[in-house]
Amino acid sequence: MVAGGSGRRFGGLKQFATVGDRPLVSWSIAAARSISEGVVVVVPAQAHHAAAEWADALVGADAVVAGGATRAGSVRAGLAAVPDEAGVVVVHDGARPLATPDLFRTVLDALEDADGAVPVVPVADTLRRQDGAALADAVDRTGLVAVQTPQGFRAGILRRAHAGDPEATDDAALVERVGGSVVVVPGEPTNLKVTGPDDLAIVTALLAVVR
Repeated sequence: MVAGGSGRRFGGLKQFATVGDRPLVSWSIAAARSISEGVVVVVPAQAHHAAAEWADALVGADAVVAGGATRAGSVRAGLAAVPDEAGVVVVHDGARPLATPDLFRTVLDALEDADGAVPVVPVADTLRRQDGAALADAVDRTGLVAVQTPQGFRAGILRRAHAGDPEATDDAALVERVGGSVVVVPGEPTNLKVTGPDDLAIVTALLAVVR
């Protein structure tokens, strides 16, 4: 569970902001806990140093570790705490509190025939490139999808993909770089990522409908 961001765009540690009746990250932990043998949560260094302050938010985690300077670095910090005997590792953004246990299961089921599996949803909005204050031509949406988490991988190839400390915003890209096969599964339109305060309000409203 990658929850190591500083929350610069949010204005604070969004992973501990209240959503519904509990902290945002705790929703993600609960969904992962329902299908996992163990949950490792990666938090910012300052939160790790003050772990007692956030203990209630991290209930259900088997281990809590300090993250790195980048997302990939945080994933590697989490991987280091995953037991060597684990056969599958699922990487999920702590800022996606609405991912359901069913989505986790769908990702895991897809690993029977691939090294990795990622959920995607079609891009619905019109896309255009911006050129200064003007808008350029529209981008053809054919074949474009938005990639979500949780993303599941066979543990061995995920560890190999992270060897040497490579950087990427997406673990699937790292696995593909080392020759791994990655398949897509249907994502969930409500599996939104909280980036700013407005996203938190939307997720809070959705909780009343989908949970």
